[in-house]
Amino acid sequence: MNELRQAVHSGESVVGTWLSIGHPTVAEVSAELGFDFAVVDAEHTSMSLETVENLTRAVDAAGGETVPIVRVPDADSTRIKRVLDTGVSGVIVPMVETVEQARKVVEATRYPPDGSRGVAGARASTYGLELANYFERANDELLVVAQIETAEGVENAAAIAAVDGIDALFVGPTDLSASVGRFGETDSLDTEVSAVLDAGRETDTAVGTIAFDTEDVARWADAGFDFQVVGVDFGYVIDGATQAKRAYEDATR
Repeated sequence: MNELRQAVHSGESVVGTWLSIGHPTVAEVSAELGFDFAVVDAEHTSMSLETVENLTRAVDAAGGETVPIVRVPDADSTRIKRVLDTGVSGVIVPMVETVEQARKVVEATRYPPDGSRGVAGARASTYGLELANYFERANDELLVVAQIETAEGVENAAAIAAVDGIDALFVGPTDLSASVGRFGETDSLDTEVSAVLDAGRETDTAVGTIAFDTEDVARWADAGFDFQVVGVDFGYVIDGATQAKRAYEDATR
């Protein structure tokens, strides 16, 4: 069973990390650190589907309980199908703004008769060796997250969350700040964030977001988010390298 999906539905606090560097070592090391999930970003990176699958393998190979999910580039049903066939535990779909889009997302993640996902042997079904078993359980186990990151998405958040098959909402603060005309001012999104959180409470749907530093982590926790991604891999590299360089400079003055 997908324990991450169960945890999200039961309101447990889960924490994730974000993978933008397309190398399995980064994914495997990240998964060794005890995160509940790792998001492979196939929207704003140059990763191929093969790379996405290899990062998924790397997360699965780690010794902990971290599970891989993928942020797909868009709501295209073919892209969603191919990503799910790599064996991930779920998808985050960006720029969901309407009920119609949310329904199409769910349909793309479900096998018939509940949806339109094509059936074939792939890594998700142990290359067809367990296809019948996977077919029977996949519709009930995959985590489907709608990303709310526009003014229209905020306005329709409650209706999107109420769509059967949408397991959680995910606020994208950077794109949302751009959509409402305050690019980069993510600390000015209190009204929009509150609206999405209210939509989640109204529909009993978990709401998550991403934090880019420790101050964000505290702020989003205080705001009432149910789960967070607490950083991005290249951000960790930048922060760690900057701190090490500064420590050297301070020590040799």
